[in-house]
Amino acid sequence: MDYRYESSDNSSGRNKCAACFRQFNKMEHLVDHMRTSFHSVHESKCGICRKHCRSFESLREHLIGPLPKQECKNIFNIRGCRYCLTILESSNARRVHQERCQFSNVNAVGLLARMATLGIRDSLNIDNGYSRGTQVVALACKMVGGGSDGSLDLCGRVCLIDENENILFHSYIKPLIPVTNYRYDTTGIRPEYLRDAMPLRQAQKKIQDFLCNGEPMWKVKPRGGRARILVGHGLDHDLDRLQVEYPAVMIRDTAKYPPLMKTSKLSNSLKYLTQAYLGYDIQTGIQDPFEDCVATMRLYTRMRSQRHGAEDYSLASDPQNRNNLAAWRQSELERMSPEGLLALSRSDFYCWCLDS
Repeated sequence: MDYRYESSDNSSGRNKCAACFRQFNKMEHLVDHMRTSFHSVHESKCGICRKHCRSFESLREHLIGPLPKQECKNIFNIRGCRYCLTILESSNARRVHQERCQFSNVNAVGLLARMATLGIRDSLNIDNGYSRGTQVVALACKMVGGGSDGSLDLCGRVCLIDENENILFHSYIKPLIPVTNYRYDTTGIRPEYLRDAMPLRQAQKKIQDFLCNGEPMWKVKPRGGRARILVGHGLDHDLDRLQVEYPAVMIRDTAKYPPLMKTSKLSNSLKYLTQAYLGYDIQTGIQDPFEDCVATMRLYTRMRSQRHGAEDYSLASDPQNRNNLAAWRQSELERMSPEGLLALSRSDFYCWCLDS
């Protein structure tokens, strides 16, 4: 139901959402909207009109989409960064900022040069000199095909890097069942590469032990522990193919992170996210898992570095927030201003800025 309409009451903004600017027929409808919208300081916001958007894709459409807000589009075309969607003070400031913001040209060439000399590293050091505090690592796999028609994904190569893009583990993997399609055009994997490769079970144990970093799986906790944060794209599939278990609370998946998803709440491809938010192309021709690791790590650090307002309890699911917009407070809530309702609202997803 669409509650927007023009009236003298709405002209004052009384029933207008302070976050997304939707107009409502009655205050009770605005209260209902706030219960289900989960507006918060962690949402993407237009740097011009301050409208909240559910994702960066929504914000991009607001600024430069098929039907943008014209005033915002005009300013963005002069002072907006096409990668992080920030509004700068001037066109010259935008030029300087965008050169730093864009991971292209020298960065991409340097990445390709590093990929050409990577080699294989299968001596994963469990401690790696980092025993204090949580570490962040990125993982990516390349799949070969199994089964009668070669459509069954089997892990044929895996890479693990640290936050500084140093390789921790990079190895071909020998699957448990025969490979029927090496998918050479995209994986670059030949039969001889897997003949004497590390068995899946051995790689599985190495990776799982490294991620847990000496903590039992049932003791892994999001803060204050030794287990490592794991970054990747489509990690459910990669971990399933590796037969590695890891707690969801320690996973940062760029395929499932709401601010990076499409406006339809479907996942964007890693290739698109890298081009749109980092400014260079990946997965052209034969693909290397190191390249995917670097892209996901860069996306993660970019999302983590966003500056959002501080909140004592930042998730709507926290017990301290469950009564903020409770139905039994309906009369009280209807007397509040839209700004007051927004102050009570909390996010329904874990923002990566909280990892900082």
